[in-house]
Amino acid sequence: MTEEVQATTVERKPLIEVEDLVKHYPVRGGVLRRPVAWVKAVNGVSFTINEGETLGLVGESGCGKTTVGMSMLRLIEPTSGKVKYNGVNILELKGEQQKQFRRDMQIVFQDPYASLDPRLPIGESIAEGLHIHKIGSPKDRFDMVLAALKKVGLEDYHAMRYPHEFSGGQRQRIGIARALVLNPSFIVLDEPVSALDVSIQAQVLNILKDLQKNLGLTYLFVAHNLAVVEHISDRVAVMYLGQIVEMASREELFREPLHPYTRALMSAIPAARPRARRERMVLQGDVPSPLNPPGGCTFHPRCPFAMEICSRIEPAMQEVRPGRWVHCWLYQDHPDKTSEPLHKPDAVPAE
Repeated sequence: MTEEVQATTVERKPLIEVEDLVKHYPVRGGVLRRPVAWVKAVNGVSFTINEGETLGLVGESGCGKTTVGMSMLRLIEPTSGKVKYNGVNILELKGEQQKQFRRDMQIVFQDPYASLDPRLPIGESIAEGLHIHKIGSPKDRFDMVLAALKKVGLEDYHAMRYPHEFSGGQRQRIGIARALVLNPSFIVLDEPVSALDVSIQAQVLNILKDLQKNLGLTYLFVAHNLAVVEHISDRVAVMYLGQIVEMASREELFREPLHPYTRALMSAIPAARPRARRERMVLQGDVPSPLNPPGGCTFHPRCPFAMEICSRIEPAMQEVRPGRWVHCWLYQDHPDKTSEPLHKPDAVPAE
């Protein structure tokens, strides 16, 4: 009986459910500026984030990571798809209903300086959300701002200073405080430490983990640094050219990456022991343009294990083990599937 109670307490329910999220940007031409093509920035992304969990979203620059986060909050309007918060599709909400959900879902931007108004003291910048949502009296709002600053390790007197008077790490703490002041339950962290020194990165990451533990926050952590993702994430989703190609728990993904793209990313992580021998997978060519992505599996032009079917038919996102999802023909069957490679593997051991 005790074991059953423990199992139910560990189980978390989904807070965020993203279903087939799509964001295409028009390319306009001609005298009438009509769409002549579409940039497929996000092309059918689906995942869930449980309460109190951190989902790391990783991939090369331009793969659509930030667009996913911005579309989830409707800072960018998606082309299609669903984003459910506690079972409610927020893409269908308007007016006051949409405004209410914006209190519960916040974002911390990548550039801590560009996201702050240089003409306002940071106390006023943090309080802007409280003004918009008409929360509390002026004294209540001032107290909430000071409380938010305390949570991120800043002092009361910092509220009267301007953004240029702070270091990069302090500005990012201010961005976190601005997200916290509305007491949200979900925060999109858009590469929050990529512009910071390594020592400052560790401080900010520890603050985020402490806040999650104390406040029960749920994070979508967008990043391209796999070491940072491994430190903070519970689960990891790997993106390539607008699609998620692999998703698993942090331990499984870093212990045994399955998708060839994930393997290549893992092999590029600098080794703690430079002389240690390990397999190094070098990808050939550049990332294709999202304006005209390849047919079939979008990764097949660069994949060292690509088969003939990879260039013709797109694989499905399939659960190969409980909680382990892969978008690759290596782990799926099809009547037309053969083992004939398109090109030779380029995986050689590094000296």
